[in-house]
Amino acid sequence: MVAQVFPERLAQQFVVTIGQDTGVRLADRARQLSLRSRVTLLFLMTGLVAALLLSGASYITARTYLLQRRDEIVERQAFNNAQLIRTQLRTRRSEAFELIAGIRTESNGFAVLHLSTEDLYFSQDIRNTQTLLPPDLVAATLQGITSRQRFSIGGEPFIAVGVSINEIDVQYFEVFPLSDEERTLTIIGSTLVVGILVVGSLSSLVGLWVSRRLMRPLERVSEAASEIAEGGLDTRLEQETDPDLSRLVNSFNEMADAVQTRIEREVRFASDVSHELRSPITALAAAVEVLDARRADLSDRTQQALDVVVSQIRRFDQMVLDLLELSRLDVGISDLHREEIDVVPFIRRIASRYGVDDIRIKVREGSDSVFKIDKRRFERIMANLLENARLHGGGVTRIVIENRPNEKSRVAVEDSGPGVAQSERVQIFERFARGSAGRSRAGGTGLGLALVAEHARAHGGSAWVEDSSTGGARFVVEFPGDKI
Repeated sequence: MVAQVFPERLAQQFVVTIGQDTGVRLADRARQLSLRSRVTLLFLMTGLVAALLLSGASYITARTYLLQRRDEIVERQAFNNAQLIRTQLRTRRSEAFELIAGIRTESNGFAVLHLSTEDLYFSQDIRNTQTLLPPDLVAATLQGITSRQRFSIGGEPFIAVGVSINEIDVQYFEVFPLSDEERTLTIIGSTLVVGILVVGSLSSLVGLWVSRRLMRPLERVSEAASEIAEGGLDTRLEQETDPDLSRLVNSFNEMADAVQTRIEREVRFASDVSHELRSPITALAAAVEVLDARRADLSDRTQQALDVVVSQIRRFDQMVLDLLELSRLDVGISDLHREEIDVVPFIRRIASRYGVDDIRIKVREGSDSVFKIDKRRFERIMANLLENARLHGGGVTRIVIENRPNEKSRVAVEDSGPGVAQSERVQIFERFARGSAGRSRAGGTGLGLALVAEHARAHGGSAWVEDSSTGGARFVVEFPGDKI
């Protein structure tokens, strides 16, 4: 007994577990759908369920009505014919065959007469005899019970009525076709199926329309948020007449106002601090230059301390300049003046100005070296990348230029350093962020790559770092490839 019950319980538990897992997977898939898809699916399912229920009720009602009406008709006709047979058999019992042959039945229907005393069957047609009648109907009628039963002959539906005429000990059977009713029900069913499909399609369209109406305000909020994230701090939503949407618009605009006020205050603070630092740094730099001019009068230990002060003041001065430049970029003071320039000789001049001679520049096959860029910003980008390669990458190995027609323009600076870890490739373009290679070396302000990213973004482009095919890091700056 235990050996039989345990597998049954185990099987039941397995079925329940499978059902739960299936339900969980379906729920997970539903949650993965977008809000618009879920709203559309909800309308579709609601429309289909309503259409199915209504169509099912309509079909059952129509079928019940048609069959009840048909039952009344066939009973009335069978009783009338049975009454006629009874009247005629009282005087002409020996002519039973002629009498049954004279009965008028419906097309494809037939009648059968049974004389109990003689135990004889007479039918209108030799092809349609009592053998086609349902046995239960025949048995009930022979017992004196008038009955009715639906059945089929050769796949066609029929209804048979058995009338027991006890007065003369005769049973009368008449068969009526139901093909017209079946055809009518088939047409009704097909129409209802088409109606279900139409309702489902209309429900999907209505759901799609409603979901778009619902998502439109959210899309506007998303677009406005994206514009704010890209620097358009003055972006606001238009007022809505709907009270619920009006609350959303007001809340978003209030939030945008608060964010804009805070960012502008922080940018203004950074700019003011940078400006205020310029004067003491300039004074310190002048004083240090005086001391540096008389370094021969200083002891060796004092000269070492002076070198540290000089390098840190220069670094501090560069940091303040970078902060001022970032402040101008944040508030949008610096304009973009694009012009077509040949970047190969321009890069060579920049490299020479920053102490990098005999730099290797490669132009990709099928590319040209004429870019549509802001000359001053491009110089700042290249200077910072060259300085970054010098400080942290062991120097520049080559610069690769790619500028094909109808494509974006790219400049890549490759170095021979240790490269940049995958986890740091986004972080190093943030302000005051340094990679592991930068933290282990002195020099730099932590703002150079941030300025590269900001100037590239001002062009409508971007900057990133990847591995170089020759080893080291490969800093890529991408510009829109449009021409004047």
